[in-house]
Amino acid sequence: MLETKINNTFLILAVGDITEMDTDVIVNPANSMLILGGGVAGTIKRKGGPQIQAECIKIGKIKVGEAAITTGGTLKAKYVVHSVGPRVGEGQENEKLHNATINSLKLADSKGLSSIAFPAISTGIFGFPIDKCSHIMLRTTIDYLKGKTKLEKVVFCLYGTDSYVAFAKQLKKELEIESGGVK
Repeated sequence: MLETKINNTFLILAVGDITEMDTDVIVNPANSMLILGGGVAGTIKRKGGPQIQAECIKIGKIKVGEAAITTGGTLKAKYVVHSVGPRVGEGQENEKLHNATINSLKLADSKGLSSIAFPAISTGIFGFPIDKCSHIMLRTTIDYLKGKTKLEKVVFCLYGTDSYVAFAKQLKKELEIESGGVK
């Protein structure tokens, strides 16, 4: 685990199962139809129960880069933010991943939540490179945490050591930039 503080918010990197996170909200790397199929979404559906999918159906379709919120069903987290990241090759992927990240943070803040856990959005079946993902998600989050926020803890709950190593390496670079080091 790697931990740092940006203003009054802890930024934490951890390896694990996001559905086991003890945060107010976890982020589901969703598809635009909000159908909880495989991967993280499938695990959320299995562990959180059918009410999460039922709420997603009521919300309907959302665009890439947008985020929507449901309850967490029987998960430890009270809520699930469903955030649609880009598929490789669809165009403007960097901007769309930035938007998916920032909109998730804003949604958690607007609900008065104090903690959120992210996976590495779009790096599974959507094929987004982990190095690019770590740069965009961490930079977006650090910039967001420099402003006014009620968030006390942001966790990047990463699946496997390869993802963790990529995020840890990028976080060290971002912190060096923040401290006035090499850019």
